[in-house]
Amino acid sequence: MSLGKSSGHARKQKSLAKCHNLPHGETAEPRARFNSAMQTPVLVLNASYEPINICGARRALVLVLKGVAKTEEEQGAILHAARVRMPMPSVIRLLEYRRIPHQTRALSRKNILLRDRNTCQYCGITLHSSELTLDHVHPRSRGGLSTWENLVAACHSCNRKKGNQLLHEMQDMKLIREPRPFSLHTSRHIMRMIGHSDQKWRKYLYY
Repeated sequence: MSLGKSSGHARKQKSLAKCHNLPHGETAEPRARFNSAMQTPVLVLNASYEPINICGARRALVLVLKGVAKTEEEQGAILHAARVRMPMPSVIRLLEYRRIPHQTRALSRKNILLRDRNTCQYCGITLHSSELTLDHVHPRSRGGLSTWENLVAACHSCNRKKGNQLLHEMQDMKLIREPRPFSLHTSRHIMRMIGHSDQKWRKYLYY
């Protein structure tokens, strides 16, 4: 996989080959730029145009190529694959309506990080998901459970510092906000925040 010039390794890939959004003649750092483009957030709409999720550009492209969704708004970058050239999506819409229950989302690492906005709940630093851990506020070693109310995003430094201690046993650590279940309402609120700077999202999020 590459941006700009392809390599022997890239030519062997059966999936996406390269992506660029550069002026003519400008050279990119292939793998880093490609991976970055594939992680760009994409707004997912139901067939009714109701916003229901956010996914990475890679997943969005798979849904479009499979005919499960169509691109409603484009980012501006162009994806080049062996047999296809298509614009990178910014907003996609499912072609079949999906019933979305108005209840708490599945408890998972991805949803905990999305709820906490990729922000350490102890020191407030915002990081890429790969640089964050999940911390049990009430440590598992002391009877804590894996629940919405007991799991928070934490940077490696804060997680190590807290260890298996309870917060009231520490003088200089506290939660930024009380952890709560991730509801559909919470999901929409976060989508509004993420889409605040993307004009292409606004007409789907503010209605």
